[in-house]
Amino acid sequence: MKKRVFLGVCLAATVLPGVVMAHGPTRQKVTLTTEVAADPAEVWATIGNFQDMSWHPAVHSSTGENGNEIDATRVLTLGAADGPTISEILYKFSDEKMSYSYRITEVAVEVLPVTNYSSHLTVMPRDAGGSIIEWRGAFYRGYPNNDPPEELNDAAAIAAVTGVYQAGLDALTATFGAPGS
Repeated sequence: MKKRVFLGVCLAATVLPGVVMAHGPTRQKVTLTTEVAADPAEVWATIGNFQDMSWHPAVHSSTGENGNEIDATRVLTLGAADGPTISEILYKFSDEKMSYSYRITEVAVEVLPVTNYSSHLTVMPRDAGGSIIEWRGAFYRGYPNNDPPEELNDAAAIAAVTGVYQAGLDALTATFGAPGS
């Protein structure tokens, strides 16, 4: 009996370090904000419809079902009528808080090098008037295993999501104006 326990301990001691060293990707997070001169209600009227993402310059068109109801879906077509698509589902929505949260249900990693992506978009009043728009997301890189190719690693995922958010927020700033301008 003692010999079995000893062998079990020895086996665990040799296998455990390998298991600890073989970790997968970590969840990445991006949060970007912008300030605009328009009141929150005006900004929310533009971005608060989950079915309409025409305010984002990368989105050619969007189609969907069930409006702003929980589990509503949308498909974003990027760039041109025959461009790549991103399918998403709404899982939180509040007109009162001027915010919604959604998940990507389908996207090719060549389009957006992420997996398990969720995002939250919200509009808040700015103390000096106008609005703060916050867009934040959490995701894993596009390659779920160790040693990802460069185009699917953590840095590529962060850069891609940051680029999407920044382009959208820049477009909103152009639409509503920067505070004090």
